[in-house]
Amino acid sequence: MKLFSEHLLSELDKQLQNIHSKTDNPVQYAELAIKTLIPIFENLKTKFLKHTFTNKSEEISFFRDTKPQFAAKLIYYNKIYNIETNKPFGSKKAIRKYYNLELFKLQAFYNENKEFYKYYKTDNKSLDHKYFLRGKHDLRHTLDSFYFQADNRFSTSHDYKIAKIIANEKIKTYIETEILKLEQKEKTNSNNTNTKTQKWTGSKVGLIELIYALHTEGVFNNGTSELKEVATFFETTFNIDLGQFNRAFLEIRARKSERTKFINTLKEKLILRMDDADEN
Repeated sequence: MKLFSEHLLSELDKQLQNIHSKTDNPVQYAELAIKTLIPIFENLKTKFLKHTFTNKSEEISFFRDTKPQFAAKLIYYNKIYNIETNKPFGSKKAIRKYYNLELFKLQAFYNENKEFYKYYKTDNKSLDHKYFLRGKHDLRHTLDSFYFQADNRFSTSHDYKIAKIIANEKIKTYIETEILKLEQKEKTNSNNTNTKTQKWTGSKVGLIELIYALHTEGVFNNGTSELKEVATFFETTFNIDLGQFNRAFLEIRARKSERTKFINTLKEKLILRMDDADEN
């Protein structure tokens, strides 16, 4: 069962990466991801129901570690789809308020499940026999109403809660990134009120190469900025969509010669400019 699950998860990740490479529109990629996830999740369930566990530890591992990885992706993309399709049409202030409300909902879930969150994050396993074996639910352990609607052959009292924790962390990152984009757009618009907007007219790959180099050097916020934050800043500043920039970086790394082609060109042309200035 473990090998089957790992192979299925690997195939799923490849399909999701392919979806993201085709579109950066969150509504579109979330919808495509959900359509991909549902049959794969059903495949996992079908295989599981035919499987006989040799011991309780194997069953616990499936519900604590394996199933939540699949369920979390479904929760995540479904939430992104709902967030973006219900986003208000209006000012940046209204959109920011909307996003902050979504963050508040995530915080509320954390507050309601603080003890279990600590249990999971500290890798505590003392209550796994109650949380991750079927038919062992205990009302005193803060059950989600979802559990009573789920197929008890394929659910335990807390596997869904772990999936929610995993998904919520990704949702939080997504929302915070969108808020950052709003703030950077506002700042850029403010700074450019009396200044001509500068548009990046070079290649996207060249800009991505430069971003990775600058981030590696740690020149932003004393090296504390995340790569995604830096990329978002450049996208907003130059009004450019870099798409799946991590995939472009893989292509840069795969170059057989002159891996830092753009940076090498910058160096050569800057030296020529200095040489010309020295002669004149």
